[in-house]
Amino acid sequence: MPHPEQGSPLLRLLGLATRQLATDLNDKLLEAGVTDHRDSWNNVMPHIPASGIRLTELAARANMTKQAMAELVAEIERRGYLQRTTDPADRRAKIIEFTDQGWATVNLALSALAELEADIAGRLGEPAVRQLRSTLLQILDRPAYTRREGSSGPPS
Repeated sequence: MPHPEQGSPLLRLLGLATRQLATDLNDKLLEAGVTDHRDSWNNVMPHIPASGIRLTELAARANMTKQAMAELVAEIERRGYLQRTTDPADRRAKIIEFTDQGWATVNLALSALAELEADIAGRLGEPAVRQLRSTLLQILDRPAYTRREGSSGPPS
């Protein structure tokens, strides 16, 4: 019997798979004792490099408005996972970076993601996972969107 989503558009399938993996990740974080993580944080946390990032660049990476990102960052900061420090290159700007608690959660999440990938490899096989990764990278490997007046695409 075919899967009920067999005829669905590729974008829907990618979205459903992403949603399922995000739910699985959240479940693993809950099992590890991280009880205050919210799904909306997935729009923030993966986009913060180890060296930190300015709010404007973080919002652009996540394809969000600066205002919406500022609200999420403030919430995560209140929970103790992020902090803002003065940018040494421009004392007027702030760098958003992980706190020790934030790094501990990032490390838990990375471990959980490795478990999820191992589960997928167990179901699909290593060759299929390598092909999936290669295919996804091919989709991502194209010129960046250019922001046009009124466009809803990601910023360049």
